[in-house]
Amino acid sequence: MKSRAPGTDPRATGQAGIWRRGRRGAAAAVVLAFALAAAGAVEAPEVGDNPAAERHMMQLATELRCLQCQNQTLADSNAPLAVDLRQEIRELIAKGQTDQQIKAYLAARYGDFVFYRPPVKSETLLLWFGPALLVLGGLLALYITLRRRLARLEAEGVTADLSDADARRAQNLLDEEAGESSLS
Repeated sequence: MKSRAPGTDPRATGQAGIWRRGRRGAAAAVVLAFALAAAGAVEAPEVGDNPAAERHMMQLATELRCLQCQNQTLADSNAPLAVDLRQEIRELIAKGQTDQQIKAYLAARYGDFVFYRPPVKSETLLLWFGPALLVLGGLLALYITLRRRLARLEAEGVTADLSDADARRAQNLLDEEAGESSLS
């Protein structure tokens, strides 16, 4: 520990307390600045002129995928592409197109990927049933492997019963281990 000249200890003069308070104040100011910046960064959702059309657009947007985010619906995403697609849907609703017409237009333009739940078609069968086929294939492979292993063990004549000599040997090993563990 370093020795200080008399009268230079910051604790004795109260300078340490001022410095700590100043550091805490600076940290609080930084946290407050970040909180205000984050609060100001939140975008308000766009609202069209017609609230009913806006609700209709948001209902339709929950069925469509954001092409940029890929794991969010169009209604949940704030990506620039999602904002543009929602605006395009508003325009199509304003033109009087039905939900089916809007979905057909978007599917023709972006493919079935635009749907959050793609339709079951010949092109999407693997998407819908592939995971189940993989699980079933894995279970079948496990079953076949276990059956072969059991058949091989039976062919070798391996049984679960121990001979008298093996049982005595196992008991001796257990007794030796029990004796060693009681010594320690």
